[in-house]
Amino acid sequence: MSSVGEGGERERAAISGVLDQDAAPPPTPSRAVPPLPRWIAVANQKGGVGKTTTAVNLGACLAELDYRVLIVDLDPQGNATTGLGLNPRELDASMYDVILNDVAIEDCVEPSAVRNLFVAPASLDLAGAEIELVPAFSRELRLRRALEPVTDDYDFVLIDCPPSLGLLTINGLAAATEVLVPIQCEYYALEGLGQLLRNVGLVQRNLNPRLELRTIVLVMYDARTKLSDQVVREVRDHFGDTVCRIVIPRTVRLSEAPSYGQPIVAFDPTSRGAIAYRELAKEVSGGAPQRTR
Repeated sequence: MSSVGEGGERERAAISGVLDQDAAPPPTPSRAVPPLPRWIAVANQKGGVGKTTTAVNLGACLAELDYRVLIVDLDPQGNATTGLGLNPRELDASMYDVILNDVAIEDCVEPSAVRNLFVAPASLDLAGAEIELVPAFSRELRLRRALEPVTDDYDFVLIDCPPSLGLLTINGLAAATEVLVPIQCEYYALEGLGQLLRNVGLVQRNLNPRLELRTIVLVMYDARTKLSDQVVREVRDHFGDTVCRIVIPRTVRLSEAPSYGQPIVAFDPTSRGAIAYRELAKEVSGGAPQRTR
């Protein structure tokens, strides 16, 4: 009969094996804080890994630090849109109109209830955008060109990409200067990570040489399980300084906040989730001074 320790070693070896075969470590980014404005694609092709939760709550916490923040919702499910209190059925314009119909991004952006936080909302029409983009001219660069007029309007632009590696995600990566990848502290969350990194490399080589994988955030951490600790250790060993010091816990309050149309810092500002995302915002921003306008 094997001991608990032996079982733990087997789990850790399995996690390490997934990373070794599926996710070669990216080039280590410079630790210097990039200048503002920063355009960050929040991407992970697996669903349910905390991608939208991270985009919304990181954005809200950066706004609390007095940065002007725009969240661009590229996900047809529109979870970032509803999570910030907007109704997709009541929009005058959405990211579908910006990308497919050349509507100005300024005509799409809506304020949120959080000071300094704005959202370019998604609508259900985005579900058909992948197909409609196929014959479009410069189909991979439509988002980048749409965002260029607001380059100086925001300190941070967070692009919430769909949980896929299609044309909408490619548009997000082509528009961004850096990629933030949320990784759930579970075994299966690591599978497919290599394909995401390979796609980031393809976009970097062919569409956007400025792009770098700069930030990995470990989310949904459950202190009650050994597996969470093993995933944290192995991801840190594999990706080094790319992994944020702050780990986001799995909490009920973080799960409840979107149903009230609020980020966690508005829904429950003293909760563990709110505290963790505030610390993450400080780490991601690096204390960069706000720009004078």
